[in-house]
Amino acid sequence: MDAIKLLVLTSKDLQRDIVESGRGAASHKEFYAKNSRWTEGLISASKAVGWGATVLVDAADLVVQGKGKFEELMVCSHEIAASTAQLVAASKVKADKESTNLGRLQQASRGVNEATANVVASTKSGKSQIEEKDTMDFSTMTLTQIKRQEMDTQVRVLELENQLQKERQRLGGLRKKHYELAGVSEGWDAGLYFCLSLSLGEFPCSTHTGLCLPAVSRNPIVS
Repeated sequence: MDAIKLLVLTSKDLQRDIVESGRGAASHKEFYAKNSRWTEGLISASKAVGWGATVLVDAADLVVQGKGKFEELMVCSHEIAASTAQLVAASKVKADKESTNLGRLQQASRGVNEATANVVASTKSGKSQIEEKDTMDFSTMTLTQIKRQEMDTQVRVLELENQLQKERQRLGGLRKKHYELAGVSEGWDAGLYFCLSLSLGEFPCSTHTGLCLPAVSRNPIVS
């Protein structure tokens, strides 16, 4: 995706500006060593955005072919939005507020979110057209068959609701561990985490997991 490429290139330009303005008499190597956690956070976010874009495109192709899950596509889009927000927030921590490249990076991040939303919308449209051809037909079923199917469906709904609750609990545990590890290995220190949350506007709490996590976008992609 061109939007992803532009985001990464702009991020590199801004990072170069930050290093030049902040290193003083120190060498580039010394600056990166002193700010290793910040650097690792940028690298991690950039890699995550690129990886997410690749998975998103592959997932979209599979959904249109009827071989993939639309839910996987949505998760990919949210991951891209979150990683993009992390990249911008990490850059804002050390960048000059009046930096031209910071403005370009913020604009590029909006472009990524728009491009991702377009992929999701196009895929959803294609998926809907496929599903219209496979509409359920109950016209030939007897009353007994209808009742049997109704009971089976109720059982399946209860099973899925129970499974959903377990998966939400699992997701909550995974997210909690993710943010714990990220603080150590990816440079998400308290200042950066707070900055990320402020840049997104809030600390939304998940009613299902009980965790307070940063939102991925002010204007989340609507499924």
